[in-house]
Amino acid sequence: MPALNLTDRVLVSVDGAEAEHFLQNLITANVEALEAGHVQPAALLTPQGKVLFDFLISRAPETGFYLDIAAELAGDFEKRLALYKLRAKVTVETLADTPVIAGWGGSAPERAFIDNRFPEDAGVWRLYGDGALIDAERAEWDAVRVTHGVAESGTDYALSDAFPHDVLMDKNDGIDFKKGCYVGQEVVSRMQHRGTARRRIAIISAETALPGPGTGIQAGGKPSGTLGTVTGNQALAIVRTDRIADAMENDLPIEVDSVPVTVSLPEWTGLSFSAGAQSGSDD
Repeated sequence: MPALNLTDRVLVSVDGAEAEHFLQNLITANVEALEAGHVQPAALLTPQGKVLFDFLISRAPETGFYLDIAAELAGDFEKRLALYKLRAKVTVETLADTPVIAGWGGSAPERAFIDNRFPEDAGVWRLYGDGALIDAERAEWDAVRVTHGVAESGTDYALSDAFPHDVLMDKNDGIDFKKGCYVGQEVVSRMQHRGTARRRIAIISAETALPGPGTGIQAGGKPSGTLGTVTGNQALAIVRTDRIADAMENDLPIEVDSVPVTVSLPEWTGLSFSAGAQSGSDD
């Protein structure tokens, strides 16, 4: 049961009588339907529908909600929430002294939350506070994310540059298309119903070690993405699905710095390049 303290993450508490209503009308996930004991992805978007902040949300054990976010974003995130709070009965507080722990591959410790971004059989969990043996390295955690196609901002995409569909939030319950309005909702809904998503997180694999993050991907000689998290001979990348599909269909090379690679979409998404990975609609 490997586990590590994610020192680059921090917990933000959102509590108060109107906390659920406040978040439900602000972020992409369905807060009302959030199951106790689970964490799921969510985002606060720009009015243009791009991801401004990405985080994991869960119901706190007693009242309110935990928002698990990159530590470097917490201050700006608090300020942004304050802009929307107005007179709502909501308190927002960064719990700087609470460890954020990730673990996988075994029984979760008491008080842990199941991480809904991963397939159930991966056994990935989140723990806020003490109670787990810290015995894993960051590279091991990155490998788990890459294996399952789970992207995070900063390492895999830039904030204010990606739509939720680009990072598979339409497939992992990070977006709810039926709950009603939230910031950026009109753009995201239009992408879903028109099937206009043309970029997706994919898993890049090679026979040899891959070059570092930021290296470009060429499909049939056309720029088609950039490597994000790299672990040995695998990496994550947001790719142009139309260009990858065209290269596959026409048996054209797909390369990273002249290294031949294969490109696949995470199995849990149900997407494939041949079946129209660029489509965002399930209709």
